[in-house]
Amino acid sequence: QVQLVESGGGLVQPGGSLRLSCTASGFTISSYWMYWVRQAPGKGREWVSRINPDGRFTHYVESVEGRFTISRDNAKNTLTLQMNSLKPEDTALYYCARGDTRRFGTYDYWGQGTQVTVSS
Repeated sequence: QVQLVESGGGLVQPGGSLRLSCTASGFTISSYWMYWVRQAPGKGREWVSRINPDGRFTHYVESVEGRFTISRDNAKNTLTLQMNSLKPEDTALYYCARGDTRRFGTYDYWGQGTQVTVSS
């Protein structure tokens, strides 16, 4: 079955960096857009970044543009999010998600998430 497992979250001071990883199983990520999505306390889920199947095209929500970098390794079936210059407002549960091929911009599977807390 489809599984997505995130890792790499933690507590970091403002201005610090974290690298999130996602390992997929049960499907081959090379056929899908892949997403990083986050949900902050008391807020709805928002997509943070996405990457096309071959990795040539990436998109970011404006609030993380220039600070976060999404990448993928299709051979290893993994997705990564490098997060630099972290801010307290980046605090959230971060999920890796598989793009839904039926409707661009939506996702049909996601993992359990990894907590990122940015605080001094």
